[in-house]
Formats: sequence, structure tokens, C-alpha cells
Amino acid sequence: MSIGADLIRGHTDAIILSLLREKDSYGYEINKTISLVSGGRYELKEATLYTAFKRLEDSGLITSYWGDQGAGARRKYYAITALGAETYCRLRAEWDEAREIIDQLLEKGDINHA
Repeated sequence: MSIGADLIRGHTDAIILSLLREKDSYGYEINKTISLVSGGRYELKEATLYTAFKRLEDSGLITSYWGDQGAGARRKYYAITALGAETYCRLRAEWDEAREIIDQLLEKGDINHA
């Protein structure tokens, strides 16, 4: 079963912040991790990913810096800020509450049609 991209897209910031809580990372690696963790069922478009990085950086939730690559191309790394970590916790709590409400509403509908 494929999950509608719109359902996930609204949580792009929380997903990126969650991954950056683990370690600093760069765009390709973050997208690869999203694809891997989702079992290949979800991948961000490059434009969506970099638009999110810009929005998060402009909001002070992440910072960026250029990595030092000896043999390959330099990569722009992203790191979560303290404000970003706080925001992630808030977004996660909002997600948990929304999921609980949706589960209850869907289960209620299942009960009424049983």
C-alpha cells in the first residue's frame, strides 16, 4: 500500500529535524536515509528538500556549514540548533496527539459499521 505523499509532506520539517538530532548531515544523505527508513516508499524531491532546508535555516532551526572533503566535492552540512530541537519536540507532540485523535475517530467509525 502506498501512503499519499500529501500526508507525509506536511511533516517534512519534523522528519528533517528528527534526522538531524542524530547527527549533522547533508542533503543527499538525508534523502537516502528517508528512502531507506521508509523502505523505499517515500523520497523527497530535491527541490522540496532544499526548500525545507532554506525555510528551517531562515527560522533558526538549523544551521549549515561546508564540510571539508579531501577527495570529493565539498558538501553543505546541516546541524540542528537548540531552537530546532525544541521545535522538533513540539512537532512530535503535535503529531502524537493528531495520530491519537485520528486513530480514535477511525476506530469509532469501525465500531459503528461492525
